[in-house]
Amino acid sequence: MKVMVIVKATADSEAGVMPDQDLLAAMGRFNEDLVNAGVMLAGEGLKPTSQGARVQFDGAQRRVIDGPFAETKELIAGFWLWQVRSLDEAIEWVRRCPNPHAGPSEIEIRPVFEADDFGEAFTPELREQEDRLRARLSPDA
Repeated sequence: MKVMVIVKATADSEAGVMPDQDLLAAMGRFNEDLVNAGVMLAGEGLKPTSQGARVQFDGAQRRVIDGPFAETKELIAGFWLWQVRSLDEAIEWVRRCPNPHAGPSEIEIRPVFEADDFGEAFTPELREQEDRLRARLSPDA
């Protein structure tokens, strides 16, 4: 199963406070462990929302809202995409993770939808289209 592991933002991360050398080194070692175990598919840190934007949808209407955004506890500072056997395995990996911020932190784990989760609405034609797109994205294609 694939999971997205979401590092929640803090007031410091939203203020642009960068991690120190010790944390960068610890995260590097953790990422290396993930890669060596065949777990990590992708992962990145995100810049503060002051450097981003949101697009709100209402029918055909689109509205762009420039950052920063309120409610720091709902914001994302970074993510990983992992391939694991179970949610329990993902939890065990997160327990080994260095604290991503200097103070209290939170990491959320969310399973990624798989084709079978969509049932009959995901027709054979839509599955073929998805497979073609994934093949184009794959570095091995």
